[in-house]
Amino acid sequence: MKRGKVLLSAAAAVTFLMTSCDVAEAAAYKIPEQSTRSMALSAAYVAGADSADASYFNPANMSWIEGNALIEAGLTYIHLPRVEFRGTVAGTPADADSKTEDFLLPYFHYVSPKIDKWRFGLSLVEPGGLSKKWYETIQKMKAEEFSLKTIELNPTISYEISPKLSIGAGVRGVYADGKVKAYLANAYAENMTGDTFEYGYNLAISYKPQPETTLSATYRSKVDLNLEGSSTGFIAVSSPQLPYYDTAGGVTVPLPATLVLAAAHQFADTRVELLFERTWWSAYEKLDFYFDDPTVDAVFGSPIDKKWSDTNTIRIGVTHKYDDKWTFMAGYAYDPTPIPEATLGFELPDADAHVFSAGALMKIDDSLEAGFSILYDHKSERNVQSPPNENGINGTFSKGGAILTNISIGYRF
Repeated sequence: MKRGKVLLSAAAAVTFLMTSCDVAEAAAYKIPEQSTRSMALSAAYVAGADSADASYFNPANMSWIEGNALIEAGLTYIHLPRVEFRGTVAGTPADADSKTEDFLLPYFHYVSPKIDKWRFGLSLVEPGGLSKKWYETIQKMKAEEFSLKTIELNPTISYEISPKLSIGAGVRGVYADGKVKAYLANAYAENMTGDTFEYGYNLAISYKPQPETTLSATYRSKVDLNLEGSSTGFIAVSSPQLPYYDTAGGVTVPLPATLVLAAAHQFADTRVELLFERTWWSAYEKLDFYFDDPTVDAVFGSPIDKKWSDTNTIRIGVTHKYDDKWTFMAGYAYDPTPIPEATLGFELPDADAHVFSAGALMKIDDSLEAGFSILYDHKSERNVQSPPNENGINGTFSKGGAILTNISIGYRF
């Protein structure tokens, strides 16, 4: 039974990642940077959103964007360095390094021409979709592999109440699929897959007390995702034993709500934005899987405590128009992890992060621009002890983090 709980813990973490990736404003391997500008500014890009990507980051700002219609298409490359663990698990030496991972994520943003006081937008993004693989025996017991892919389609709308006040809203359709593998020789093997398609909404409001200043608030709703999938493998630690099983199963997972408050001010050719975001990760208290096969459910179906904490993230971004051709950007963020020491595991060895970024936009002509940005997500070293850690981990997680680069093309009609 204990080994079954270990396996379920890995599956639970992966399934949660398959759902959490559409939030894009919290820790746990998020990818909030879904455009050149947002990446260059460490996602301090809400009140100052002024291009096609405003459809995703702040639809209220679409009312004030220059141009008849706008599009942006880009590609983000993500490199995940290995995570190093040095220590023990339940008293057994367990030093290990995870595998490095690389991904390419495309995205697209569109803002329509203005129709009276209305404007429409559409964004297609991949706001999450990472992977972690371990090859040592102890780590494979919990997370031999987990991977996920998510696609979010976000149609939005804005309405200009006055030249100083605008509101926006959108519907978020999120598809997610993922896989988790775990293995312990002569005990169990698990190959679990699942997917889901669910809906949420987002709201936005922007106010200009003066032409140089914009105050904004955005909200993304909590969404309960009902994941369904299948699980195959064997179980040799139950009665009766299962030399092979293939069963359906599922779980319901809450996506936490997120509130962003942002202020941007234009100082001549330089804009500075400060951003505060609150993510209610405390909605993730525990995970309770179900399996159609009663033996599998008895072994792997015990609820798993998570008890994640709400997080407050601070971001700052600076945009400077150097001349008519070049615009330069830089950003910083402090992004704390929601995962407490008690429930931290190898499937998601997260830690507090310091984020540094920079980028540039080149105006090719009056309609066309090209962009480039780079971001470094530095994860703090994290020491874990048991107790309180419920997985028996005593040791240190280090390195990890992420390096992101982005290229894009934008066009104003």
